[in-house]
Amino acid sequence: MEPIPAGSKPHEMTDEHDIGDSLTLLADNGDPISIYPASTTNVVMARIKSVDPENPYFVLELNEGEFLPPGDAVFVAWLRAAKVQFKLSSPDWACTPGEPTLIPLDFPTKCQVLNRRASTRLETPLGIYYMASFVLNGKPYELQLYDFSAGGVGMRAPPRDCVGLYVGRKLQRVRLELGPDSVMIADLDIRLSRTFRSFLLGEQVQIGCQFVNLSPSMQEELARLLDKLNLSKQR
Repeated sequence: MEPIPAGSKPHEMTDEHDIGDSLTLLADNGDPISIYPASTTNVVMARIKSVDPENPYFVLELNEGEFLPPGDAVFVAWLRAAKVQFKLSSPDWACTPGEPTLIPLDFPTKCQVLNRRASTRLETPLGIYYMASFVLNGKPYELQLYDFSAGGVGMRAPPRDCVGLYVGRKLQRVRLELGPDSVMIADLDIRLSRTFRSFLLGEQVQIGCQFVNLSPSMQEELARLLDKLNLSKQR
């Protein structure tokens, strides 16, 4: 995986819990990480072995035979539909005693995230709970929104609150709270459903949905809300 190109416009992830969730997801999936040491042109391959569930620490597992030279290094991985990149530094990258491929590390203070979706994804602001509520087969649901875009929304909740929500389901008249005093009613198709363990919240189900048949006026309203959220994040 190549580093994020210069001139791209990634957004920054700085919240410790969001970083923990991302590292945990990489660990659970066993996704590869490409490491670019500043002192060499060689690319070092690794994975995340584990993430501490309570503290901002994780364990990096180098591929067999790999060596990470001292100094700065850039870490790059694909996470869902985005490229994630962060920088760490160590004078020796000290390994776990007796485990030469395992290196315990602190969380990075920030990560760069570059989306590869057709439409830009914006994370919902910290400390504000944006919700999606709807009724399916007579059962009410209420899930937290964690991101949205012009193409759809991402929701999450504990597994007990997501029973019956599988890929292909059509959700009608979903009430989306997209900011203070901003509510949309829209139809959605479930395009993704996966379970992951959150650094903060424990086991969660991620539900990715696509908007269906948005009217021109609803598309305009959604664009306005996206612009408003994007401006608030840049301040």
